[in-house]
Amino acid sequence: MTYAIVETGGKQYKVSEGDVITVERLPVSEGDKVTLDKVLVYSDGENLKVGAPYLEGAKVEAEAVENGKGKKVIVFKYKAKKNYHKKQGHRQPYTMLKIESISV
Repeated sequence: MTYAIVETGGKQYKVSEGDVITVERLPVSEGDKVTLDKVLVYSDGENLKVGAPYLEGAKVEAEAVENGKGKKVIVFKYKAKKNYHKKQGHRQPYTMLKIESISV
């Protein structure tokens, strides 16, 4: 099984060809091609290549499937006995990527 571990948006993702992953919002529109060049690890099932910190010349090609917002998270702050409370909602923006190819 061929896979790679890539870094984007300050997070790391294990990806294979055909996977659909949700990453932090990227400045692309739906249908655009995206190249992830921060590849940390590559494996083809037998050989394992580890970068220091990234692999030279390795890249993962993906297509932006969707831009959207995640589920709402409620943030509620209060101070006891002080009549202070504050309710906020937050929806994290994301980009959904479909992995097309992994090359080293």
